[in-house]
Amino acid sequence: MTRLAAALLLALSALGSDAWAQINMPDPSMINGRALPAPELPDGTVSVRTVRESVGNNITGQTVTVTAGSAARTATTDDQGRAMFTGLPTGATATARAEVNGETLESLPFEVPGRGGIRIILVAGIKEAAERKAREQAAEAAAPPIKGTVVFGGDSRMLIEFRNDELRVFYILEIVNSARARVDTGGPLVLELPEDARQVTLLEGSTTAASVDGTRVRVVGPFAAGSTPLQIAFALPSTGSTHAITQIWPVRLEQVMTMVQKVPNLQVSSPQIVERDEARAQSGTPFMLGGGPGIPAGGSVSLTLTGLPVHPAWPRYVALGLAGLILLAGAWYASTGREPAADVRRLTDRRESLLGELVRLEEQHRAGRIDGSKYAARRQKLVGDLERVYGELDGAPGGA
Repeated sequence: MTRLAAALLLALSALGSDAWAQINMPDPSMINGRALPAPELPDGTVSVRTVRESVGNNITGQTVTVTAGSAARTATTDDQGRAMFTGLPTGATATARAEVNGETLESLPFEVPGRGGIRIILVAGIKEAAERKAREQAAEAAAPPIKGTVVFGGDSRMLIEFRNDELRVFYILEIVNSARARVDTGGPLVLELPEDARQVTLLEGSTTAASVDGTRVRVVGPFAAGSTPLQIAFALPSTGSTHAITQIWPVRLEQVMTMVQKVPNLQVSSPQIVERDEARAQSGTPFMLGGGPGIPAGGSVSLTLTGLPVHPAWPRYVALGLAGLILLAGAWYASTGREPAADVRRLTDRRESLLGELVRLEEQHRAGRIDGSKYAARRQKLVGDLERVYGELDGAPGGA
């Protein structure tokens, strides 16, 4: 695995089935002691990682105990801070536990899965880290800001998914102030998103100093020392098999990091990407990873996506047109005061039922939820039934 894949997999490890729901790496206190499904691990395997205060600050040589049912087993963490437990009894209720410098770390109870494994992170020093951060923030807030600059840090990244005929884009950014005091940059940081961006949203966890106005994201300073999170989601319409995205960065972007959901035939090109790899999120979703050197303030990252899925729009238009005809027929009957005969009403009801089935079939086919041969056979039958119904309506008194 390349260094690029290792860096981006850290971000991907937080992804569930829907990146709109949770895209950023959780705060250590939010994942401490919680069992995370790991389908990539062998069945009945539990991986326990011990870290100090933050993910990546691994504790090596640490004794960890996993109790599954009535049996307890111990293992020692490796240079990645992980202790592996294999062959645990599936279905058993288990807990993981470690003692770090007199502090007891214990997971929430979890069930050993029959398929795949479990990953757990035990974080030491959370309380001390929170108290220290609170003291530092209080001291910083009391001091006047200094003139300076900020950058988008090396953990900033762009993620793209393709869903429901549109591209969903996420910017997970960290605004980094490397000074030891608050920094006044001389004005707000303004990020202009692509012109066709819509549904622009700030994700939970973003700084409260950020706001959205159309396609413009504005962050008001001064900026605290360290990292200020800024997490943005937006959609881009996808009307063809190719889509170009260009993002101009108002301050330096320390490193280009992109993650694009892998779908059949999709290709990603960019002059800013010099290193590529592939990886899967914890949910199993495949991603194409890209990386490159930093971008200066005022510079841009350009991505061209080709081979995007294209779904025909005609089923939607056919459904709308047929629905319109039905409404017109109903309005005509209402305006003339004519009441269709019982056989005409029966044929009309049958026609509407068949049209509804045809619309649902087209939606299933567009979403890939029905086999091609089954779709063709079912559609042929529905069209044939509709032709017969229309024929009977044409010959019926008062038919339409």
